[in-house]
Amino acid sequence: MYRAIAKNKRNTVFIILLFLVIIGALGWLAGVVYQSWSITITVLVIATVYALIQYFAASRLAVSLAGGQEIQKSDNPRLFRVVENLAITDGLPTPRVFIINDPAPNAFATGRDPQHAIVAATTGLLDLMDDQELEGVMAHEMGHVQNYDTRVSMIVFGLVVAIGFIADLFLRFAFFGGGRGNDRNGGGGGGNPIVIVFGLAAMIVAPLVAAGIQAAISRQREYLADATSAMTTRNPEGLASALDKLAQYGRPMRKQNSSMAHLWISDPSRPGFMSRLFSTHPPLADRIERLHKIGGEF
Repeated sequence: MYRAIAKNKRNTVFIILLFLVIIGALGWLAGVVYQSWSITITVLVIATVYALIQYFAASRLAVSLAGGQEIQKSDNPRLFRVVENLAITDGLPTPRVFIINDPAPNAFATGRDPQHAIVAATTGLLDLMDDQELEGVMAHEMGHVQNYDTRVSMIVFGLVVAIGFIADLFLRFAFFGGGRGNDRNGGGGGGNPIVIVFGLAAMIVAPLVAAGIQAAISRQREYLADATSAMTTRNPEGLASALDKLAQYGRPMRKQNSSMAHLWISDPSRPGFMSRLFSTHPPLADRIERLHKIGGEF
């Protein structure tokens, strides 16, 4: 467990470096195509500032995108007390608690560290789960906090948003950029076939890269958080039963955002071939089977 936490911290540094390398490479290519190294410097500066903003603001952005409303103990004593008791058990500060008004049963955790953690649950989850199942789900989310998965997921969230932004930017440059001066010099804009080809390639490849990053990072962290939940509650059957209900009664979220799909305990999108191929979550049946095996070891 401690090795996994240390690995997650190392992965945080790796992901930030990967983010800067990708942006730097795109900035370098833009400088070559447009024959202006000032563009490269500008992109690198913007990328660095953006990475810092994401590090400190991505958790609030994720909650905002999901439509979460912060609660206190008096607003929903059942949920708040479950989270509060789990935090005490794990020796962690009590995170901020949010409720999302959505009939789809789901939950997520985010935040750069346990001191700035956020956990959220949908109204659909609260209606569907009994007390043991709710404890298992929230222990899973607290496991993400304890294992520093939330920090890695938050940075992945920022990286995915950045990749989409850059793809859109290059696509716009390809067809609409350049201006009159660039037309005379053959650098950029709709008349430059190199920029057009790159813009189209970026538009196609960037979402695939983003989905691949989400899937690779998220799947093993879901298994780890499941195991952490079982260790915390000493009741893996509670989470196994909750996952079984998610498999039976799960539905797409009303407010979907692909860049934060990896944060949820269950995939919030509609099923399909591409969503299964790049799924950020292991199959629920596999997770339930592992939890039953853990239960047999207690």
